[in-house]
Amino acid sequence: MSYYTGNQTGQIPGKINHTWWEGGVLFDTMIRYWYFTDDASNNAAVSQGMYHQRGAGNDYMPSNWSSYIANDDQMAWGLAAMTAAELNYPEDAGMPSWVDLAERVFDVQAARWDNNTCSGGLRWQLWPYQAGYAMKNAMSNGGLFQLAARLARYTNNQTYVDWANTIWDWSTSHLVQEGSWNVADSTNT
Repeated sequence: MSYYTGNQTGQIPGKINHTWWEGGVLFDTMIRYWYFTDDASNNAAVSQGMYHQRGAGNDYMPSNWSSYIANDDQMAWGLAAMTAAELNYPEDAGMPSWVDLAERVFDVQAARWDNNTCSGGLRWQLWPYQAGYAMKNAMSNGGLFQLAARLARYTNNQTYVDWANTIWDWSTSHLVQEGSWNVADSTNT
């Protein structure tokens, strides 16, 4: 948290250094820290950043970053929201629940599942003008798998189970070698 300045006057809540996704990873870590230590000294900054970056659609696609973020960037925030839900992290009144935020990330990413190339999979980048748009990568697909599996366990919703199986099956036929567990970073569409 010593590198985080987003909670200071004139700064952007939730943003750390020069990358947007690192805020999601930092807050996921700080939520776990709070849970295991019962030290709530950072909770105000974490909550402020998590809610500020949720975007108008409550899907962690804030308008100030949405033109360049990738699926794995958005997933960092969705997984932080999922951790908050699982650990019963305090929610602010009038704000969406942590599980609602995680589900919205899942919904928008599942809608991006691309059956037109590689028989499925999630692209790394969101927009055709981005250099990684023609790639499907382990980080994006692994993150969507993790979110689906965790939502399945948390909600007992079969849809998430089915998606987790779909993502796993696709990943093990395109990016992951079962047995040796070698993982290819990406494949080109």
